[in-house]
Amino acid sequence: MKPNSKSGALSRRAAIQSVLGIAATGTMLLPKTSYAANPAPFQAYGKVKITKLETFLVKPRWIFLKIHTDAGIVGLGEPLLEGRALTIQTAIKEVEPYLVGKDPRAVVHHWQAIYRHAFYRGGPILTSALSGIDQALWDIKGKLLGVPVHELLGGPTRDRVRIYGRASNAEDMKKRKAEGYTIIKTGVAKKNPANIVENPAFIKYASDNFASLREAGGPEMDIAIDFHGSVPQQTSKVLIKELEQYQPFFVEEPCQAQNVDTLVDIARGTHIPIATGERIFTKWGFREILEKGAASIIQPDLCHAGGITEGRLIAGMAEAYYIPIAPHNPMGPISLATGLQLAASVPNFLVQEQVTLGEGYLKEPFKLQKDGTVMVPTKPGLGVELDEDALKDKIGHDWKNPESYNALDGSVVDW
Repeated sequence: MKPNSKSGALSRRAAIQSVLGIAATGTMLLPKTSYAANPAPFQAYGKVKITKLETFLVKPRWIFLKIHTDAGIVGLGEPLLEGRALTIQTAIKEVEPYLVGKDPRAVVHHWQAIYRHAFYRGGPILTSALSGIDQALWDIKGKLLGVPVHELLGGPTRDRVRIYGRASNAEDMKKRKAEGYTIIKTGVAKKNPANIVENPAFIKYASDNFASLREAGGPEMDIAIDFHGSVPQQTSKVLIKELEQYQPFFVEEPCQAQNVDTLVDIARGTHIPIATGERIFTKWGFREILEKGAASIIQPDLCHAGGITEGRLIAGMAEAYYIPIAPHNPMGPISLATGLQLAASVPNFLVQEQVTLGEGYLKEPFKLQKDGTVMVPTKPGLGVELDEDALKDKIGHDWKNPESYNALDGSVVDW
């Protein structure tokens, strides 16, 4: 039978309409399969299952997460959002029904499901909760396989990680130098919050303090300075010019993060490296910063930006622009362990922030080496174990964000 018969043509037309979802009236419809109510979930594993998610408020302002499994393996994470601890705990509980009963080893699949099944994607709450979960899942996967997380990401690119301490004055600088630090970070010295346009006295006070740090640290000490997004860009540009003579290692957050073009303007006006990223979430948030050259150092926070999974992708994007990462981390020892694992697995790492090496939190705290580094953890997973006895007096906190106001008129200012 020849295919050009009337019945054959109708059959072919019906088949094409069925495939393309085109009704007889010519209206385009989605295929019926697009409306499947309960499609089969991804099933690559099945021998290990998540049993529960457990969070703890930990002093001074942190959240620790434990993801339990029926294999007896527990994964650790830090799903932190400063000043919104109870909100993050609630977000974790909302995600828990999805994870319980599933195999923890499909880490990237779970990241995609948690992120994309939320109709309103991204933002600090979802990605902070997701970040801690992601960290814990990688910890479980590494423990199940008996290897550190960086081995799962391609193996080590380094065996030690440079970290920085903090100093606000010359005396602090001398202490950090004696401890072995080769880089510190400071803030902008000021008597009152910065006005939109500041006078020479404000600029001189901040600059003189930085000069005292440079003198105490010497030319070999690297000194970064954090504007914390609290110095208006009109004043930031003037202050950066004054600080250039002391060669800061980088200037961090010289303005707020919402308007990337403002950051571009500041970056083009100085030869000092500009760093930003602690308030940027996921690869999509960093895309515009990289494309526009708004910073020459990026600082994804692995407790906010999407965890290890997303941090590795952000680092890869930055590498294409010859930009290093310096992960933001004013948090706890689980966050530090996460940063060290990422630092060990990427080529474009610069320096790691930290406020604790884990004393009083970890059974084996990290140790500052004589060269200002800590060694990359080599134990399975994130490579750390909580000291439950030492933690007993640190459970619970009610930390709140500072509330800052202009001394002259009481108006709200950034802290």
